[in-house]
Amino acid sequence: MKPIKKKALVFGGAFNPPTRAHIELGRYAMQKCNAERVIYVPTKETYIEDSQKKDFAFSNEDRLHMLRMISIDTPWMEVSDFEIMAAEQPRTYLTLQHLSEDYDCQLLIGSDKLKELENGWLYVRQIAEQFGIAVISRGTDNAADIIANDSYLKEFSKYFTVIQAMPDYQDMSSSEVRKELISIQQKIQKLHDMVPEELNGLKEWMNKKL
Repeated sequence: MKPIKKKALVFGGAFNPPTRAHIELGRYAMQKCNAERVIYVPTKETYIEDSQKKDFAFSNEDRLHMLRMISIDTPWMEVSDFEIMAAEQPRTYLTLQHLSEDYDCQLLIGSDKLKELENGWLYVRQIAEQFGIAVISRGTDNAADIIANDSYLKEFSKYFTVIQAMPDYQDMSSSEVRKELISIQQKIQKLHDMVPEELNGLKEWMNKKL
């Protein structure tokens, strides 16, 4: 008799970098879906830069390391390097098939991905019918309304599980984190340009002050 597989939500994305929203919304979705695990699957650096056209991407190794550091004290969280280690960026359906060898999988996406499913994804029907899709409403989105008012998505409505995001994390994103990082770097460079180089941007003195 085969052992019963644990239910896991499969949460793919750039995680460029991971945010509190990624973690807390993953935890919240897991509870709402009665799952036992959330498997975070970061995409390849080349896919982030070439296909998603992001302003910059942390390396594959760095994003994996960030997620694994978080997972150390987060027992329900697992990190898969399946997509990063693949020769080319795998389709989500292939990732789900791979992870389903060990888990009873359900895909987890944000509501911003709903409108991409028809023209940007392959094997949507297979994903929906074989695994199911949990959708977290983000920002001002109402995922249930988006699905109900879209003829393509409506066809798969019975395979969607809609989850309303917690208010504190609805608008938090990796893009905002990257903007803040760029701003900090620019301010540090400006400070270095304003004082003699021997003072190293006043770093030593500021550490004492703070």
